[in-house]
Amino acid sequence: MIKKSSVSAAARAFSPCDLVYPPLGAALLAISAWISIPAAIPFTMQTFGVFCLLAWMGGKRGLAAIGLYLALGAIGLPVFSSFGGGVSALFGPTGGYLLGFVFVGLCYLFAVKLFDSKIWVKALSLGVGMAICYAFGTAWYMILLSGKEESVTLAVALTRCVLPFLLPDFVKLALALAVSRRLPALK
Repeated sequence: MIKKSSVSAAARAFSPCDLVYPPLGAALLAISAWISIPAAIPFTMQTFGVFCLLAWMGGKRGLAAIGLYLALGAIGLPVFSSFGGGVSALFGPTGGYLLGFVFVGLCYLFAVKLFDSKIWVKALSLGVGMAICYAFGTAWYMILLSGKEESVTLAVALTRCVLPFLLPDFVKLALALAVSRRLPALK
């Protein structure tokens, strides 16, 4: 027999919005991945989507949206940039950056739990999370390409995969924080 107090505690910890917002967030993240800004190295709005989801939905729902987004991509739905999908996209040379979005979410979740959701905490935790994502993705890139190309050095990996994206990601982070402050607070 289930105790009445355990049901009410579970009901308070989980709301119907916890079922609705992560799929909505995953869809918004897919749309943001499809938006490409042409340049020498094209930029997508994918990191903007990650930053905005976390700052707006919160760590728990934002992390669930990121996890669902990655799962949808893993099963082959074209949710990644350039309408890519499948295990090969997720576990290819740049897939570590996609998987690194989980670290952004975890960093945000823990920082907001520890220090409250002040704007400086949000900004710092998203920035630190992105740095961890860059580190994880770069290590992944170097490991996967070490046997296929001549040895990929850290300098080469940073030049290809990190340095061109630093300034745009900083702008996307600032934009995401500004947008999330304008959106209605989620309950």
